[in-house]
Amino acid sequence: MPIFQINNQKLETISEKKIDLEQDIQKLTEQNLETVFGLKFISGASNQEFSVRASEQDFYIDTIALDESTNSIVLIEYKKDKSFSVIDQGFAYLSAMLNNKAEFVLEINEKLKKNFSKKDIDWEQSRIIFISNEFTNYQKNAINFKDLPMYLYEVKVYDNLIDYNPIKPFKTSESINKFIKDKKVQEVTKEIKVYTTEEHLKKGSIETQELFESIRKKILELDQRIQEKPVSWYIGFKIRYQNFCSLSIYKDRIRLYVRLAKINDPQKLFKKVPNEYGWGKTPLWHFDLTNENQIDYAISIVKQAYNGTPDK
Repeated sequence: MPIFQINNQKLETISEKKIDLEQDIQKLTEQNLETVFGLKFISGASNQEFSVRASEQDFYIDTIALDESTNSIVLIEYKKDKSFSVIDQGFAYLSAMLNNKAEFVLEINEKLKKNFSKKDIDWEQSRIIFISNEFTNYQKNAINFKDLPMYLYEVKVYDNLIDYNPIKPFKTSESINKFIKDKKVQEVTKEIKVYTTEEHLKKGSIETQELFESIRKKILELDQRIQEKPVSWYIGFKIRYQNFCSLSIYKDRIRLYVRLAKINDPQKLFKKVPNEYGWGKTPLWHFDLTNENQIDYAISIVKQAYNGTPDK
């Protein structure tokens, strides 16, 4: 479906512009990585392309970024060739990264003036993003696995507008290891973990599972654009890239975190997470829910965090 602009109550088609994906789009994306994906730029076309050697092959990484919310590495590849295999290339690049951890950490330290060691990086939550003008149905179907650390974005440019459209999997119920026995795939999936909400629910009791479903429903009702993103120890809820709240499931409670510079908490139930934990520039506050009667008040605080989300 084309994009239209309104001119005197008439719709006029906005034409898509042809632009060099691997040059113009790459540099534009790198210069706005935090705005588009919430990531910290490390290296790429905007400074110096990074490369490593693995399996007697040189891997040139288009863009390397750091997800500061998890201290994990994100690789970004820009593709104009529709014939490439998402699975083969994705696992090849991730495998090259895992087999050259020291080089990646050195690159981060040099570019960001950090002093990380390999143990400071959460390799388990690393991932790769492919950006292309268009993906084939075969490529889109290739990401339909629950444990695939790969994401597709189709980018379109219209005059002064640009759209990064995420390709959502049709279904994600099966593990890729069930279908592909390649050694490289198994090595990567053994070390890189893609978490699911279902896995988090297993940590709870029947009571806390039901409590989670109740508050989760009310959070998602705030805005249809809210994305649910499970990571290692919590389930995040975000608009675009920033979590405004998250939930951790336990046997006896649901711990709710909200991100707020200043909280209006009349009942004084929320406790501030110590700044030294290093969980972001905006303070986090937490509260433990143990029954349904607490949900309405908890949601009133969640709404404060939601309303404070940039570009909501």
